[in-house]
Amino acid sequence: MKPFTQFRPIFNSIVCFPWQGDKNNGFDVLYHNMKHGQISSKELSDFIRERATIEEVYSRSMTKLAKTASNCSQLGTFAPVWDVFKQSTEKLAACHMELVRKLQELIKEVQKYVEEQAKNHKKTKEEVASTLEAVQNIQSVSQALQKSKENYINKTLEQERMRKEGATQRDLDKAGLKVKKATETYKSYVEKYANAKTEFEQRMTETAQKFQGIEEEHVLRMQEIIHSYCQSVEETHIQIGEVQEEFVKNMENTSVESLIQKLAESKGTGKERPGNTYLNDFFLRLSYFLFFSLLGTSRGPSPVTLASQDALPIAVAFTESVNAYFKGADPSKCIVKITGDMTLSFPSGIIKIFTSTPSPAVLSFKLSNTSRLEQIMPNQQLLHSDSSQSDTNTKDFWLNMPALTAYLRKISEQNPAASYYNVDILKYQVCSNGIQSSPLNLVVYWKCTSSTTDLRVDYRYNPESMQSPAALTNVQVLVPVSGGVTNMQSLPNAIWNAEQSKSLWKLSSGSLRAKFELSDGPSVPATLAVQFFSEGSTLSGVDMELVGSGYRLSLSKKRFATENLLVNCVSSLTAKGNLTLTSVPLFL
Repeated sequence: MKPFTQFRPIFNSIVCFPWQGDKNNGFDVLYHNMKHGQISSKELSDFIRERATIEEVYSRSMTKLAKTASNCSQLGTFAPVWDVFKQSTEKLAACHMELVRKLQELIKEVQKYVEEQAKNHKKTKEEVASTLEAVQNIQSVSQALQKSKENYINKTLEQERMRKEGATQRDLDKAGLKVKKATETYKSYVEKYANAKTEFEQRMTETAQKFQGIEEEHVLRMQEIIHSYCQSVEETHIQIGEVQEEFVKNMENTSVESLIQKLAESKGTGKERPGNTYLNDFFLRLSYFLFFSLLGTSRGPSPVTLASQDALPIAVAFTESVNAYFKGADPSKCIVKITGDMTLSFPSGIIKIFTSTPSPAVLSFKLSNTSRLEQIMPNQQLLHSDSSQSDTNTKDFWLNMPALTAYLRKISEQNPAASYYNVDILKYQVCSNGIQSSPLNLVVYWKCTSSTTDLRVDYRYNPESMQSPAALTNVQVLVPVSGGVTNMQSLPNAIWNAEQSKSLWKLSSGSLRAKFELSDGPSVPATLAVQFFSEGSTLSGVDMELVGSGYRLSLSKKRFATENLLVNCVSSLTAKGNLTLTSVPLFL
């Protein structure tokens, strides 16, 4: 993209004769024109921000459209085509979201320029103060000169009229004195005006050149911003064109033969002959016993018994991970992301049942409390859902039984000795409300000197973040402390790792305090790491129940834990012992 044409010739015509204009108001015109430049910068920033908002809304809409494609029927010959639609739509959404990122970076650049403008304008106002005085002076002298001129003319005409009307010599003498005084006053203001005009023209010429430089710099900076804006949009259009071209090629390569072949592969039940039913049932019962005995020892008691012949038992586990990033002392800037995994466990013997039954019962289930989920990502190879559901708090799913059977057979071949097999069914993201979604809130205080570092961490349990409050266990705080720690005192007691220069606390409740003696201080406030674990509950409250017959839920496990917690210290600390708050509400 070629750079824009320069605007310099336009400004030359503006400032050639800056003192011209009605009542010498050129200074006022140029000054306010400079102020309008700052308004234009803010308006350009608002325009780009609005464009970014539109692009973000469009990107999110495209993401929802991709989900619609993924939820379309996976049955029939046409089913694989939906994958092409889904992938293309997701790429288009990513293109527009990338443009949002570029525009947000550009907005930061414009905001920085607006701040620079404000500083430069303030500085310029101080520098041109003498010019403003010169303007006010010539305007004042001009008014006085005009009045003295009018007075001089009136007195002269009055004297001439009296002479024609034959006034007395005495009256003529008085009139002559008035004319003389008016002449001297008029002459005085003519000289003052000449001096004022000289100073005015000199200062206005210098000031006009200053204003011209400011305006040229302003327009050039605006050009650069608009050029970056155009380049970002153009790059996005190129990317969108590439995605569309790829979509067309994929569609052209999707032949009738390939679609029919995929249908045969997905719906085929294999070439093995059915085995002995009684023998399969024996192996299945044996596998049940081994599988759920293991669950009973490692995950708690299981209700499964050998008499469970009518329905096949399965187990489900919900595991949620809390990721968080905190920057600065404003709680509104907290970013909390909670993701979850749903896993189904099948006893190994169930594979025999599936492979020996021409059409095993379809495993269907319902998720509840889905209104608390921002996004649900099912396993596209195994799971189907009904996209036409109107209830936002529940969602129905059913498994692709041939695909499930093939998957279980594959993993059983890799680990034939296993008594049960876990299958990742879906992933989801929980709706987040910032710091209010954190089960644990913390505040950290640092006080750093050249010889010691004082640290205090206050923390509070937040049951409102959970639908069903549960205890947090194994709560630990890890704090790196630099500066050559030679001794540590803390309440409660902490474990100091001299090799890694880190201190570890295992917490129960309240707050922790520590004092570190240093050999090479002061310390530099570092990122805190916090972890915890909770068994028997989830943050989302999402739950699962089986729908239909043929299966029963024998065990349901729920848990959540921290995955990544980053708490960055933004404020810098001094080495003179001043107390500085470096991080506020930790959320996990």
